[in-house]
Amino acid sequence: MDWILILISLPILFVIELIYFKIANRYDIIDRPNERSSHKTVTLRGGGIIFYFAALYYFLAFHFPYPWFMLGLTIITVVSFIDDITSLSSKTRMLLHFVAMILLFMQCGLLGGEFPWWYIIIAIIVCTGVINAYNFMDGINGMTGAYSLSILCALVYINNYQYLFIKPELIYIIIIGVLIFNFFNFRKKAKCFAGDVGSISIAFIILFMVGRLIIITGNISYIILLLLYGVDTILTLIHRIILHEDIFHAHRKHAYQIMANELKIPHLVVSLYYLIVQTLFLVGYFFMFKYCYLYFIISIILVSISYILFIKKYFRLHILSEIASK
Repeated sequence: MDWILILISLPILFVIELIYFKIANRYDIIDRPNERSSHKTVTLRGGGIIFYFAALYYFLAFHFPYPWFMLGLTIITVVSFIDDITSLSSKTRMLLHFVAMILLFMQCGLLGGEFPWWYIIIAIIVCTGVINAYNFMDGINGMTGAYSLSILCALVYINNYQYLFIKPELIYIIIIGVLIFNFFNFRKKAKCFAGDVGSISIAFIILFMVGRLIIITGNISYIILLLLYGVDTILTLIHRIILHEDIFHAHRKHAYQIMANELKIPHLVVSLYYLIVQTLFLVGYFFMFKYCYLYFIISIILVSISYILFIKKYFRLHILSEIASK
């Protein structure tokens, strides 16, 4: 492993991030708070573009590995960046996301004829869900960077001690990109937000890594790497359907949004909570790997029950508070 090229990426990516800040300032690429925002001040948007440049650095420095993945990442990053600046039509965005996912499947070996057609359908649904989950959950300082760091560190462990499923330099350089982003975002007053370009590009990168891992090992329980985001997103969607809400409209009903906005828990505390809980479940998973599927199912049940109890308790107290105020 070429540690020199890995370490050199740190100052290069740091400078690229600073250059982007200059560009964002110059062209007014900023995030203005609205009624569903968890922040109150105008902040630079799109700082998560560093995730793409981390992958691009790896691609150029290590002789162009994973070309289909890199092409798909480029497409989805460009689309997301344009969407950060101006609104793309939903049809155009969905079409280009679909093209990017097909390229990702090609790189993972999912389109070689070895897998039945319905695998592709399931993969498209899962990938679409993960990308949207990452985008929905990117709402408070530190969340995207902290959660991604937990997943990436787990992937390093798997790659080193369980299965060599990907070239390790890619994971290390992406981790450096995430750490640089965290330096500017994991603050009480963030210097930048990830933007769609950041949340969607890191989701795509992690999907590529987790997808390769599952395909190479045949072990679906590795989906546990996305445990908290998955449960929060799915149960929030179900909750909104039960309330007869339009699921395509903006909202503030994710557990992390309730913690940050309604319960006034500091953003960084909420982000650390997601980081610590996700990491603890992953540590337990590795210790109990002999029973990985059983552990995976129990983990989903435990997190789901905790989510439901938290939501029920909050809304019961919220209703009682409204009654008392009248």
